[in-house]
Parts: sequence; structure tokens; C-alpha cells
Amino acid sequence: MSAGGEVLIDARGLRCPWPVLRLARAAREHPAGTRFRLIADDPAAPGEVAALALERGWQAGADVDGGAGAIIVNT
Repeated sequence: MSAGGEVLIDARGLRCPWPVLRLARAAREHPAGTRFRLIADDPAAPGEVAALALERGWQAGADVDGGAGAIIVNT
């Protein structure tokens, strides 16, 4: 699922820890330097992703994707 040079992870409807687990799995399957767009509607997801990004040395930031919450992660 790549679009515009980034990997899309649609985790809408999933509750934490599932969105961050999907992100971690995708990161293992792609080379370092890959950009991910995680779309999640669980309010806990941004905090969970921020913690994972800090632990792994990634950059993470919020974005808006057509009104849905998206988190952009650069590994």
C-alpha cells in the first residue's frame, strides 16, 4: 500500500495498541528511511506512536488527511 512515496496504514476502527503494532510491523517490513502515513481514530494512537517514535529514533508528526487524523512517521 504505497501512495506518493509513503506507506499507508489504515487503522481506523482499531483500538490501541493495534494501530501502533501495525506501524511497528510495517516498519520491520520496509527499509530505514521509509515514510508512513498512519490513519487512526483512536484518541490514544498519537501518544502511542510518539512513544514508539521516541524509542526508535523516528520523526513523527500529526497531519490532516481529508478530516481524518493522520500521523506521519519517518523512520
